[in-house]
Amino acid sequence: MVEKLECSKCSETYPHTVPQNVCPACGKPLLARYALEQVAETWKRDTLLSRPASLWRYRELLPISNPANIVTLGETMTPLIHAKRLGAEFGLTQVWVKDESRLPTGSFKARGLAMAVSKAKALGVTQLAIPSAGNAATALALYAAAAGITAHIFMPQDTPAFNKETCQLAGANVTLIDGLITDAGKIVAERKAREGWFDVSTLKEPYRVEGKKTMGFELAEQFGWELPDVIIYPTGGGTGIVGMWKAFAELEAIGWIGKKRPKFISVQSAGCAPIVKAWEDGATEAKPWQDAHTVASGLRVPQAIGDFLILEALRKSNGAAIAVTDDAIRESMQLLPTTEGLLTSPEGAATVAALEQLVTNGMIEDSERVVLFNTGGYQA
Repeated sequence: MVEKLECSKCSETYPHTVPQNVCPACGKPLLARYALEQVAETWKRDTLLSRPASLWRYRELLPISNPANIVTLGETMTPLIHAKRLGAEFGLTQVWVKDESRLPTGSFKARGLAMAVSKAKALGVTQLAIPSAGNAATALALYAAAAGITAHIFMPQDTPAFNKETCQLAGANVTLIDGLITDAGKIVAERKAREGWFDVSTLKEPYRVEGKKTMGFELAEQFGWELPDVIIYPTGGGTGIVGMWKAFAELEAIGWIGKKRPKFISVQSAGCAPIVKAWEDGATEAKPWQDAHTVASGLRVPQAIGDFLILEALRKSNGAAIAVTDDAIRESMQLLPTTEGLLTSPEGAATVAALEQLVTNGMIEDSERVVLFNTGGYQA
């Protein structure tokens, strides 16, 4: 029951029935808005009991009105695992891992790209373009292939081989560049109008965040509609934080949860930490990070268009932003498999490294229920 698109900064509104990128008035992200009062009257929690365990079970608060336009590869509800042995390493009893590696393309990017490609199909878009450091490229390539849409992908030369190869296998047009994801983004921006591409960069179109917000819906449902105390989230473009913050607001508006919010902890690499720097400086926006480098390619995002939305969620939730070193990420990549049998991406390992730091600094108490996001699986 999507009604319109609204600018996240200046509140100008636009129709959702035509392709839209950022706000024409101020250049900031557009967000989908729903008829929440109507949803509250007609949609009850009990209806979920008879629905398949996939992200599409929340269709009343998703932007695809015609099921024929859904492009799906079987997006399951990802498991929420009580990590008792991992928690014991840090003297905690309520540590949970939301394991996004179980999604069809191997990472949480499947959520956002499933939604973006489905909406593109509904709007008649035939060519999509994306800059990516890895997993988003794989997700776009596969979902676009399933939809019969052409994908144009721009990636740094040092993107993991897995991502380069999967994009090529899916028939995407792949261009490798010397530079970072921001440099790839500039190429898409410069060529999209001339080439007839629709840009699906992070938060430069309104629907990837709608897919990511289903992580918040699932968390609420899996915890019996009582939100956890802390969410530790690896942050590159930050769409997951923006999406979950939006999800919780929508669930409260339809009466499914109360006002409680988890403390959001944004985790970045010390080699690329623009959100952490802005947080520490008390700024509302982040400055571009110079000489970005990290073993976690998904965290190597020097500038995020949704920086002000991420920082707002951190502050309103009484959360924080912290940086972890690459050495700590490497060490943590072994800790989750050895304690819980879960293989993790470097980005997921960053949340484990952050947990250790948060406990050491007294920022997490034993009584708090903490969720770590493993955003993808291990890739050699």
